[in-house]
Amino acid sequence: MKNLIRIISLTLAVFLGSVGTSWGADFNKGVAAAQSGDFATALREWTPLAKQGDADAQFSLGVMYVNGTGVVKDDVYAHLWWSIAASFGDEDASENRDIIAEQMTRVQLKKAKTLAHECVRKKFKGC
Repeated sequence: MKNLIRIISLTLAVFLGSVGTSWGADFNKGVAAAQSGDFATALREWTPLAKQGDADAQFSLGVMYVNGTGVVKDDVYAHLWWSIAASFGDEDASENRDIIAEQMTRVQLKKAKTLAHECVRKKFKGC
């Protein structure tokens, strides 16, 4: 539970702290949508960016999946997106991936790793 609170706190910090940064318009639109509770728009904005290799969008999708905001809560997909973001150098994603991994079963963890590998191998088609 303590780890989940830590993830949620980090999530809020990222969402609230990202308003003044210089990310692309689509990412900012997703941030604004998420802050206003419009997670469908956030998902629509971030998914293509994540599939183009944008670690910030990948991190944000992980947050959506771990919290079940705009998507069905799914730790496997949270781990998947955080693993991919971590591979692009996102340290927060790496930390969140490791936290959620501690709460997952071996089967879930294996599935998340396999899906992440396949997602990257297929150049994000079908993720």
